[in-house]
Amino acid sequence: MSELDSTITHLTQVMKMPTIRKVWQSLAQQARDEGWSHEEYLAAVLQRQVADREASGTALRIAGAHFPSMKTIEDFNCDYQPSLRRDVLAHLATTTFIPKAENVILLGPPGVGKTHLGIALGVKACQHGYPTLFDTASGWVQRLGQAHQAGTLSEQLRRLKRYKLLIIDELGYLPFDAEAANLLFQLIANRYEQGSVLVTSNMAFGRWGEVFGDDVVASAMIDRLVHHAEVLSLTGDSYRAKNRQDLIITNEQT
Repeated sequence: MSELDSTITHLTQVMKMPTIRKVWQSLAQQARDEGWSHEEYLAAVLQRQVADREASGTALRIAGAHFPSMKTIEDFNCDYQPSLRRDVLAHLATTTFIPKAENVILLGPPGVGKTHLGIALGVKACQHGYPTLFDTASGWVQRLGQAHQAGTLSEQLRRLKRYKLLIIDELGYLPFDAEAANLLFQLIANRYEQGSVLVTSNMAFGRWGEVFGDDVVASAMIDRLVHHAEVLSLTGDSYRAKNRQDLIITNEQT
């Protein structure tokens, strides 16, 4: 290794730029072969470093979000959801709602793709640099309940503010007692105009009182969620039911 090679290797280590350490020589040869200017070579090297750093950051944010599975907007079949406005979905996929601390509410019966879209929008948020955290409504209640019992609920709510998007999945599948409803309300109230929340629910707003056992709490929660929100209603048959039916038909034909 020449003195210049050693110097560049040392400098990239000091500057914590491992990608440049790996690619500068091959890109230098390409630059000589193709007659790049100094500026073009510098831009190429920096672009590779930035691209790798962004990809690494995205991977860390996705891992830290604790999604139950990986779903993407591109994999979502809008043909089964004619009521879903594709222009609205495309706008949400830009994640511009997040810096505005706006919310997204996905309503519809089981199996129509609410969780898929919730995860997919969460992945988009991670890709755009926004820390995201996913859990079911029951999971959030359990997390907050443990903090409450430990006397650290206020601290937990403060820590959650570092996440620019919180996803509350499956709200309405299980009813909550008064304490659980109060904990979830505190989470929503703490996020109001401070950070984005994405909620999926199989219950229309008019039935949220059944979930929380209190129409007043439900109304107060809905009021804070929808004040700055995009509400999407999904209809149609269950994807899972359709997939099972397709499988049955396929097996009968074989």
